[in-house]
Order: sequence, then structure tokens, then C-alpha cells
Amino acid sequence: MGIANTALSRRHLLAGGMALGGAAMLPACKPVISGLFTGADAHPGNYPTVRAVEFMGRYLDERTGGRLGIKMFAGGQLGSETDTLEITSFGGIDFNRVNFAPLNSIEPMTLPFCLPFVFDSVAHMRRVVDSEVGDEVMAALEPHNLIGLCIYDSGARSFYNMRRPITAPEDLRGLKIRVPASDLYIAMVNALGANAVPIPFGEIYQALAQGVIDGAENNWPTFVGERHYEVATHLSLTQHLLTPEALVMSKASWDRLTPPDQALVREAAKASVVEMRRLWDIRVAEAEAAVAASDVAVNSVDPAPFAALMRPVWDQFITTPAQQDIVRRIREMREE
Repeated sequence: MGIANTALSRRHLLAGGMALGGAAMLPACKPVISGLFTGADAHPGNYPTVRAVEFMGRYLDERTGGRLGIKMFAGGQLGSETDTLEITSFGGIDFNRVNFAPLNSIEPMTLPFCLPFVFDSVAHMRRVVDSEVGDEVMAALEPHNLIGLCIYDSGARSFYNMRRPITAPEDLRGLKIRVPASDLYIAMVNALGANAVPIPFGEIYQALAQGVIDGAENNWPTFVGERHYEVATHLSLTQHLLTPEALVMSKASWDRLTPPDQALVREAAKASVVEMRRLWDIRVAEAEAAVAASDVAVNSVDPAPFAALMRPVWDQFITTPAQQDIVRRIREMREE
């Protein structure tokens, strides 16, 4: 049975209500010789991460004469990131692109990458994730039946709202700001003086338009791609989060690969990072141009007063010496 058929049959069984434990008890497959891997991504099909994994699939296809490849299921076809992570850990999906935030509840060593203001810039973030620090954090996923392959960008997140420009933390006071259902995001926004409102991502536009929330926070491509710039008239470049994204592989699928194929998968994943960043930088430039041609008022921000309020948040979530060491090393890699 090929990889794609194995993965999809398990997924359908799970979707039909079978326990995950039942999937784990399926007979073990022989070492993989050929087949299509399955890949999951919650982002739409034209998103840079989806296209990067497709690039990786072509890389594998070309270097194995069509023996290996990847079939992507984008746009959340296989479920939310939380759902697909669980299925991936049991071998039901081969490759999975997820934000680091859902990994926090699985592996505490992923938390440092999600801290507000831990990265000073996109260049700083890329330098860190490309270093031994990135390798160590990804290696920590293996005990959870996930093989960390590479780290992609998710952009710099900033606040946007329909009330006023945000130039200092006090400008956030009293504003209702949408956040994901994450304890870390809620703590961050509340520490800045705003009122964190967890609502689903797909409801942001309507919530802004109806005044249920005053604002939200995200990266340039999302601000434009989800049409939030049509209703939020102020974009303030706080760049408070540069949380990256991870490409992981099911350890069950990984273990069926021969060592040479494992090395090739890692090589393909590394090559896909270059492609993802190329596509991402284009997407950001396009979004910036769209906002510049709109009625949105964009203002720069001195991040220092905002970052100064984050110490209690860091202390709340970074509680072990190992986590603290990662944070220290991240900060040591800042540009002088």
C-alpha cells in the first residue's frame, strides 16, 4: 500500500469516529520504497508555505525519478492544525505545516519562539531558526512522534484597529482586540492594557465590521488577503510577534524511509525554506503596496515601551532552565 493510500485511509477512519488508538494498532508497513506522501496545511493553496511544500515534493520527485512525491491538502481540508497534529503523530498524515503556537501544548521547548518581542526583526528570527537553536527546538518534537524538518516564516504581526493609531501602550487601553484561543496571546494583549477577545480567525472581518471588536493583530499578507484593511483604518507596526511556522513529519512515516531517503527528505526541506522565503517576501511587498494605495493610515512604533511590559508574560510561560537558555541564546543573536 502506498503512503498516500495508507495516510488517507487512516484519516477517513478517524473522521468516521474511530479512536486514534485504533489507527496506531494497524499493521506496520514495510520500509517505504515508493509512493506519494500526504501533506496538510491550513493555509490556502496559493500561500507560500503550501507552495514551498509543493516545491519540496517536486524536489523529491526529480531526484528519485518519480519514486517519491507529496500530495498537498491545503485550506484545512484535513482539519484544523490541532487536529492534523494529532493525526500526524499517529501516522495518518505524513507532512504537516503548522504554526509554532499549537506545538506549545505538545512540547514546552517551542514556547520561546512564540514570546512577544523575543525577535527584533525578520532577519533576527531567520538567523535564529537557521542556527543550532532552531535544530534543538525541532529535535525536541521527536519524543512526540513528530520529526521537525524545517522552519518557515509567518511574518511580523502588528496591531490594526478602527479607532486610533497605536503609538504607545496606553493607546491600546480599553480596546477590544481579537486574539487566537491561546493563553500566551491573551496574556500579551491584556498586559498591554487592551481587552483580549478570543474569536475564530474566520469571524474577524465580520466582528470588525459590526464593532464586536475594535481591532486585531496579524501580518501584512493576512491584513490584506483577508480584507481586514477594508474595515480597520489604522495599522500600527508594533511587530510584537514573529512566531515562525514548522514543517513536521510523522515519525511513523519517517521510520519507514531508508537512511538515504531520510537524508534526501531533509535536503528537500532545507531547499524549500529558500523558496518559501522568496515567495513570502514577494507576498509582503504586494500587501504593503495594496495598503499604501488604500485609506489605511500606517504608523511606525518604538517597540521598547511595549516590550518593557512583557516581562511578566515571559516569566509566566518560560519556567524551566532549558527554556530560559533558549531565550538567552535568541537574545544573544540580535543585531548589534
